[in-house]
Amino acid sequence: MRTITFKGLFLTVLFVLLGSLAIQAADDGLITKQITIKLDKAGTLPYRISESKKYLITNLKIVGEVNGTDWKFIRDMAGSDEYGLETDGKLSILDLSDARIVEGGSKYFRYDTYTSNDKLGDYAFSDCRGLTSLTIPSSITSIGLGAFLYCSGLTSLTIPSSVTSIGKSAFQGCCGLTSLAIPFSITSIGESAFAWCSGLTSLTIPSSITSIGKSAFEGCSGLTSLTIPSSVTSIGESAFYECKGLTSLTIPSGVTSIGESTFYYCSGLTSLTIPSGVTSIGKSAFAGCSGLTSLIIPSSVTSIGGEAFYYCSGLTSLTIPSGVTSIEEVTFACCSSLTSLTIPSGVTSIARNAFEGCSGLTSLIIPSSVTSIGDRSFAGCSGLTSLIIPSSVTSIGSSAFRDCSGLTSLTFPSSVTEITDHAFAGCSGLTSFTIPSSVISIGWGAFEGCSGLTSIYVYPENLPKLGKDVFNGCDANNCKVYVPIGTYDDYWLSEFGYFENIEEFDATGIDKVTTSNNAKELSRYSVNGQRLSAPSKGLNIVKYSDGSVKKVAVQ
Repeated sequence: MRTITFKGLFLTVLFVLLGSLAIQAADDGLITKQITIKLDKAGTLPYRISESKKYLITNLKIVGEVNGTDWKFIRDMAGSDEYGLETDGKLSILDLSDARIVEGGSKYFRYDTYTSNDKLGDYAFSDCRGLTSLTIPSSITSIGLGAFLYCSGLTSLTIPSSVTSIGKSAFQGCCGLTSLAIPFSITSIGESAFAWCSGLTSLTIPSSITSIGKSAFEGCSGLTSLTIPSSVTSIGESAFYECKGLTSLTIPSGVTSIGESTFYYCSGLTSLTIPSGVTSIGKSAFAGCSGLTSLIIPSSVTSIGGEAFYYCSGLTSLTIPSGVTSIEEVTFACCSSLTSLTIPSGVTSIARNAFEGCSGLTSLIIPSSVTSIGDRSFAGCSGLTSLIIPSSVTSIGSSAFRDCSGLTSLTFPSSVTEITDHAFAGCSGLTSFTIPSSVISIGWGAFEGCSGLTSIYVYPENLPKLGKDVFNGCDANNCKVYVPIGTYDDYWLSEFGYFENIEEFDATGIDKVTTSNNAKELSRYSVNGQRLSAPSKGLNIVKYSDGSVKKVAVQ
């Protein structure tokens, strides 16, 4: 009986203790019901909510006027103090529909930021990551710089029709927002206004908008469709940077230029219309748009920036407008599906890496207007089978045609004086080429790895200056080198001595080599070594399938 009494006493004490703890937990728990505070005077909110309740309220409605002093207190409740540091605040729902923001009170954020009449000020809710729902006063006329910067928890927000301006980075990093309507009272979307709102799937841009600022929608990867109204005449740099979810887009006819990185890595974009009024396409404008399969660049375009179409790996064909005079660095690099390309006759220079990695390109005509070909400009174009370098070209950059393994035929013009380092290294499909008499220098490893070579015709009577390993990796036994009469020793002692078979030929007169009756013409050159596509008046040098070479007089 005494045992039973002891157990009963123990259980009674235990229940009392647990009850006390439960009561304590309830007292310290979050206040989830909506708390409505009516302020008779701005600046009095800190006196209406005790310190013990300040960080427990999750749902708050304020009626009346609020100033900087109140705003600082609201920020604390919403999880971020005046220095942007995290607080214990748990406020997630804030209703200011019956409130009015007025000037006065203390600063609410660093940088001496104070409230102004009917303006949602700079950094008003910046870093208040716990806020999920917010109702803005209908009297608000402007939303300031970084007003909602990194409010990552915000899922719902209505911008009132009274708002006429949205500041730079106003909603940047609000990754929880899924939809947003911009009111007709807004005429421009500021720089980075909605940058990295990655959860945004739906957005309505009103017809009142005339300009979209730099990086306005940068990183809005969830955005799948967007209509840019015809009223827009200006789209800033990086405006849609990495909007990977976008599949189609029409640029309004009033837009005259597409800025740097405007559609950078919009990899989901499959359809795009560029209006006829556009005159320039900026650097990296469409870089990484790998889903784009076709694109028409209007004839109005006169300049295309470097890397403009870099890694547009889905593009199969492209016509460059006639008004373009230069192809800049990396412009079409890694467009691996590109099989057809037209370079206009007005182009004078092809910059470094311009077409590097365009492995699908099978043919290319370099116009006679081109005077320079930059470093690695066609490196890795393994699908190219033949190439004629026009006589206007005076310089070919290092590694310009490196690893063009499909190249079987190559013609150097007499205007070329230097073949630079690794210019044709790795062109394993190349079987024969002619070095014109104009060449005075051949760079390091210029033909390294050209393992398919069977013949080389060398016209310079004075041995060119040679770098090291010019022919390293070529077939030393099966490739025959033809050099001018009287130069055998010079060439044999040089890098050309890599080859076992060096033979002199008459580079200035009729060659004495006989030709078999069934030998077929393989190629034809002028006396200075330039390849000819057809018989040309004067002396022609003809190579035959049996290895013989003849000079033929054409009248």
